[in-house]
Amino acid sequence: MTDTTLARATTPPVEPAPAPSRRRRRFTLRSAAGQVLLYAMIVLLAVVYIYPFLVQVATSFKTEQEAASNPISLLPQTFSIAAYERLFLNSDFPLWFANSAVVTILVTLGRVFFVSLAGYALARLHFRGRGFVFAMVVGVMAVPAVVLLIPKFLVLNQIGIYDSYTGMVLPLLVDAAGVFIMKNFFESIPASVEEQARIDGAGTFRVFWSIVLPMARPALVTIIILSFQGSWNELSHFIVATQSPELTTLTKGVASLASGQLSQGTQYPLKLAAAAIMTIPVAVLFFIFQKRIMNTSEGAVKG
Repeated sequence: MTDTTLARATTPPVEPAPAPSRRRRRFTLRSAAGQVLLYAMIVLLAVVYIYPFLVQVATSFKTEQEAASNPISLLPQTFSIAAYERLFLNSDFPLWFANSAVVTILVTLGRVFFVSLAGYALARLHFRGRGFVFAMVVGVMAVPAVVLLIPKFLVLNQIGIYDSYTGMVLPLLVDAAGVFIMKNFFESIPASVEEQARIDGAGTFRVFWSIVLPMARPALVTIIILSFQGSWNELSHFIVATQSPELTTLTKGVASLASGQLSQGTQYPLKLAAAAIMTIPVAVLFFIFQKRIMNTSEGAVKG
């Protein structure tokens, strides 16, 4: 009895949990209101950004009269595919699309290969003048493309590749921004991953192709998307590199549509249908690879 009474006396009483203070409740309500406001602003900005694209798609399915009278409505009163029929059946739009597809595929493949080689050389190879070469690459990124149009035309005409597929593709095969991205990514890969291959007798190109390049997959995806988008949307280079109607690309043809050279009147459905089709390949490519753009956690070496 004595031990039981002593144990009860020494056991501290259990206090009830304190009720949450009013300050904590106020803070929670304020943070929730702040998040609601933040999401509302994000939704508003998304609507402002997406609305012109929705208007573009909706107007492409309107009649000419409805597009002129009510151009910003999202629901066509009379659904019509006349603009798309005219594009594919009564214009050179299929030829423009084919030219853009051929040039874009060639430029994307060539640019990924050459900028990877250049980036690896600047990141791993030690040669005289490497710093100067990299400084020139960075300097090229600062030069506006418009100032190079006339020199580009003169060079293409002088070497005999003006108004040809070669003249359309060759100047776009190397991009300074791509070299910069690949160099920085290769430098983030530890050089120790290449030592075993060199011990086994692999050469520089074999190490680059079999060891380092597969680890640079996130950067390669980024270069593929940027190269595809850049060459697909390129306009100024094709203006100075070609003049034959057979070599007209999609951007050049859509620009002529927008300026009214190929039609009379407003022709809003026709122009916006061409613009809508032009945006599809880039949008599809981006949505497929968006989660893998510059995911630097891939290819990391565990210590």
